[in-house]
Amino acid sequence: MPWCEPCDRFWNPGSVTEAGECPTCGAAVEAPSEVDFPARQKVPWHFWVAITAAGAYLAWRAIQGIALLF
Repeated sequence: MPWCEPCDRFWNPGSVTEAGECPTCGAAVEAPSEVDFPARQKVPWHFWVAITAAGAYLAWRAIQGIALLF
């Protein structure tokens, strides 16, 4: 549990720096671990497919909306 004695404050594991220090005073609150700081993950490919499909749909609806004006 990341507790900073000088600040007398509890920090969430994601709030402390990657070095395991208090973001306010810089005192060591805990040793960083892989559980607290997991490796960055890439965005899944199907997320980009969904974003592309949503963009294509909205573009088509915009074309339809402009066509209704004329």
